[in-house]
Amino acid sequence: MQDIFNNQKEDKLLSIYFTAGYPSIDSTIDIAERLERAGADFLEIGFPYSDPVADGPVIQHSSEQALKNGMTLGVLFEQLKTLRERVSIPVFLMGYFNPVLQYGVENFCRDCHEAGIQGAIIPDLPMYEYEELYQETFRKYQISNVFLVTPQTSEERIHKIDGLSDSFIYLLSSNATTGKQLAVDNQAEHYFQRLKDMQLRNPLVIGFGISDHQTFRKATHYAKGAIIGSAFVKILGEENYQNKIDTFIRSIKEQSI
Repeated sequence: MQDIFNNQKEDKLLSIYFTAGYPSIDSTIDIAERLERAGADFLEIGFPYSDPVADGPVIQHSSEQALKNGMTLGVLFEQLKTLRERVSIPVFLMGYFNPVLQYGVENFCRDCHEAGIQGAIIPDLPMYEYEELYQETFRKYQISNVFLVTPQTSEERIHKIDGLSDSFIYLLSSNATTGKQLAVDNQAEHYFQRLKDMQLRNPLVIGFGISDHQTFRKATHYAKGAIIGSAFVKILGEENYQNKIDTFIRSIKEQSI
């Protein structure tokens, strides 16, 4: 198993998702660098796609704008050539499988490896298809494929995912699209606790609905970390967003502002 959190043994890790090429085509590496300086523990850089079915309106808008700006996987990998000169925390790429397939799975994994990317989160890549067709390629280039688990995922499938994983398991807080507020009711608490009690090999990271310190704290009670996407992407649509990144990250971690 890759120990992507080898310098981060503590819990309550904060991951930030943002869309490559938004708000401008050349903002990707600058945002990643600012996030690390502000205290983010690892990053998810989304590559845009024209039909982002699992995304809420905020991330859909960012994807549409990034595509208009000219962002493609090819452009992103050109930008990522300087990533490790400026960013040291773990970085994952997240997006839909169609652009990866068009780019070529081996090309994608090779370019991830050369850019220092730890893994990929591709929600619509079926587990059986990954295992049968692409697992060897991902492993050849040491790229972790991160699987998603929902409240409806069976215990048998979760154990299967745990066996195929070598970084972390992405635990969806619900079946909703991104951008919905996390509501930790009795049913959700039971779901989170059930996963925690399974004592899986890979750490759990909760995403979808994390937006502030309260929801971050709730999520990290059950998991090693939590992912914020829509709430951060909203900030990128504001004027002078560069000056707001530090304040946002500190507010999530409840550091002094």
